[in-house]
Amino acid sequence: MAQIQFSKGINEDVIPDIRLTRSKNGSGGTATFTFESPSAFNSDTSEDITGMYMIDEEGEIVTREVKGVFVNGQAKDIKAIHLMTTPAEWERFLRFMERYAKEHGLEFTKS
Repeated sequence: MAQIQFSKGINEDVIPDIRLTRSKNGSGGTATFTFESPSAFNSDTSEDITGMYMIDEEGEIVTREVKGVFVNGQAKDIKAIHLMTTPAEWERFLRFMERYAKEHGLEFTKS
């Protein structure tokens, strides 16, 4: 039941490209999500994008660092950045990502 939402109650169908970086001291890191042509931009929905909500059985992780990418005045992509500053936040995010990856057929590739 791991889902990503941009508006409460509306699951995002597009699977993002996710880039993870770990801080030098290992206590936290950054996750950068890029959603190409996300369903949140469909004209069917009139809901505002209020953040990115990562929801699973443990609860909810929220980031407000969400930006639209526009090309020729048209909304194209969404880029979201989630910062983790403590080892507990990093571990919680990894548990969410394990569930999300398993449910959506993603795999981890080290660079």
